[in-house]
Amino acid sequence: MKIRPERTSCLIAVLGLLFAPFTLLAQTPSETSPASPILGFSPANAAAEHHLEAIFETLPSPEKAREWHRLFTAEPHPAASEQNNKLAEFLATEWRKQGWEDVSLRQYDVLHSSPRSVSLEMVVPTYFKASLREDSYAIDPDTKNPAISGSYFGFSASGDVTADLVYAHSGNPEDYELLRKKGIRVKGKIVIVRYSNPYSYRGFKALTAEREGAAALLIYSDPAEDGYALGKVFPDGPWGPETHIQRGAIAYDYIVPGDPTTPGWASVPGAKRIAPEAALSIPKIIALPLSWRDAKPLLENMNGPEVPKQWRGALPITYRFTGAVKVHVNVDMDTSVKPYLVAEARIRGRDLPDEWVLVGNHRDAWVYGGVDPVSGTASMLELTRSLGELKQRGIRPRRTIIVCSWDGEEFTLTGSTEWGEQFEEDLKKKLVAYLNVDEAVAGAATTAGPEGLSFKPSAVASLAPMLVEASKDVRAPSGKSLYDAWRATAMRDKKLAKPPADSALVETRIGSGSDHTVFLNHLGRPVINLGFTGDYGVYHSAYDDHFWMSRIGDPSFEYHTALTRIWGLTTLRLANSDILPFDFAANAAALRGFLGELESRNKITPKQLPLKQLYERIADFETSGRELRELTMHDLASGNVNSEMVRHLNEQLLQVESNWLDPAGIPGRPWFQHLLYGARYTYAHLEFPGLTEAVESANWKLAAEQANLLDSALAKNSELLRSAKSSWAKKQ
Repeated sequence: MKIRPERTSCLIAVLGLLFAPFTLLAQTPSETSPASPILGFSPANAAAEHHLEAIFETLPSPEKAREWHRLFTAEPHPAASEQNNKLAEFLATEWRKQGWEDVSLRQYDVLHSSPRSVSLEMVVPTYFKASLREDSYAIDPDTKNPAISGSYFGFSASGDVTADLVYAHSGNPEDYELLRKKGIRVKGKIVIVRYSNPYSYRGFKALTAEREGAAALLIYSDPAEDGYALGKVFPDGPWGPETHIQRGAIAYDYIVPGDPTTPGWASVPGAKRIAPEAALSIPKIIALPLSWRDAKPLLENMNGPEVPKQWRGALPITYRFTGAVKVHVNVDMDTSVKPYLVAEARIRGRDLPDEWVLVGNHRDAWVYGGVDPVSGTASMLELTRSLGELKQRGIRPRRTIIVCSWDGEEFTLTGSTEWGEQFEEDLKKKLVAYLNVDEAVAGAATTAGPEGLSFKPSAVASLAPMLVEASKDVRAPSGKSLYDAWRATAMRDKKLAKPPADSALVETRIGSGSDHTVFLNHLGRPVINLGFTGDYGVYHSAYDDHFWMSRIGDPSFEYHTALTRIWGLTTLRLANSDILPFDFAANAAALRGFLGELESRNKITPKQLPLKQLYERIADFETSGRELRELTMHDLASGNVNSEMVRHLNEQLLQVESNWLDPAGIPGRPWFQHLLYGARYTYAHLEFPGLTEAVESANWKLAAEQANLLDSALAKNSELLRSAKSSWAKKQ
């Protein structure tokens, strides 16, 4: 059947009669004309899509986002808590009210970790007992809630130890190497490290300390990273006060995420389990987070040699490696199986119900989660309310849209991983893309300056162009298009003399640390992460609450609304496009950049590892992608296509993404199977993960094997794209 312009014109006319008031309200002089093209759409369907989006953009409300935010931050709601489970049930009820279909709660019985008791004392040279609590503030009644937990790390080992204290800067391997050069050993000692400078995931700090033989690990928030050294602190500003505690989990989920006792399969009720002591992701070291107020007495009582300048923080003390201080740490953790709940709903597609676009945000928070994750949850609820309203007005997407509220993300990326493993086969065949929002607004609009908060999305390179295009049709809180605001903040943040090229706007280097991980790294599905960033120093603390967001972060809740709009437009375009808007030429350009960075950073010589053929494969992939896109977009623009041609092409485009998976996985981490995208143990991005780790360890035999895998995948995808072009041309 032809995609006939006259059918779409009729639809536009009907929509215009029904929704003219909304269209008039949505139009502004800066918006793109309804006649402008959209990647993957025929001209007539692009016009209809613009009309639909103009209606959609009138629906998200800052006032409603504020209401959702207050509701979800009313009480602490960590994973496995009664309050968090109540919120899952609330979401299910609300989605039914909003008109969503197939609403359900999925239960996963997972290994959970919570504290029975924790304590920390300095016993030499003087006595000091750490409070391990956060002070309350009269101006913010939520900080007085007795349900707020004290200091703890999820998946810390239990134990009782007294030992000398050693300061190890940020707790990365190079820090311990410097200690060794200074003749300082940490085996059997208690190590204290800072959260940042440079950043590394707390779970990597724990693994590093464990490997070094430390008896326990203390991680504190130095004001140089997130406190007074950067500006005003809570409740007067966005940065952390003296008692703020950055809770978190220290599980080694960069090796295997999800329930540690069901690695690679879903922890549905009754699932088989391995013994916890056999789990690769469970630490064996005692660990605690500290505020800088609790850390300061420990550090200032040291009397050993002074640390180098780059190890010094912002406390008014002399930072030393060690000397004189002995500490007693006692941690008793309850590590047992608890139920986690994933809330799920969908709007079934009218034409292609078995092609899915998935959107999601996690629900569990360490305390209130004002930024992480409730800013994302508030935006998600405005997204589902708006899409539900369209559906109730008779407007369904072509493809099925699924929404999920994940549980236990903060512990081991748990709910999304278990859900992804449970529905692995369907997702590999049906999932077009996953659009994740963790922290919608992780910054203070009140300190952002005239350019505003920074829009910092990440995406697989094949979806980056469609995300840039969609940003041109969304209004930022400044009144500019999101695209123009994005370019302005990129110039500011990177100190550029002129705006960056569109190809440089989207971060195409994707690490771990959020719910996209299972979909990209294990299932080979394309992902997008969305969010605004800025000044933010109360991460995972009790001060990350509604007061912080409503007074400091986003008082107008306009950034929440802008996030909902860009989330909605990308969702609708993926759900409604004729041809899926993947750009494999852009993908290839990013891969060439990844390979060039790997080569130059490691000074790879042809004798060590010849890369010429890999560059040629990337060039071939780029040519194949560009030629297919030019042909299909030309025919789509002319209306000279039929639904069967498009259906077959989309199947081939989805297969390209699947072909980046290697079932054997990254050497040493088989759960991570993507040849292009992975994550370091620090959570940082890692491109060509198997190849890069082999090169960095100078294992040239393994590097050659990994290069061959990439070569084969690129050749397979180039041939697939050429075949798709040939099939398309023959049907004309």
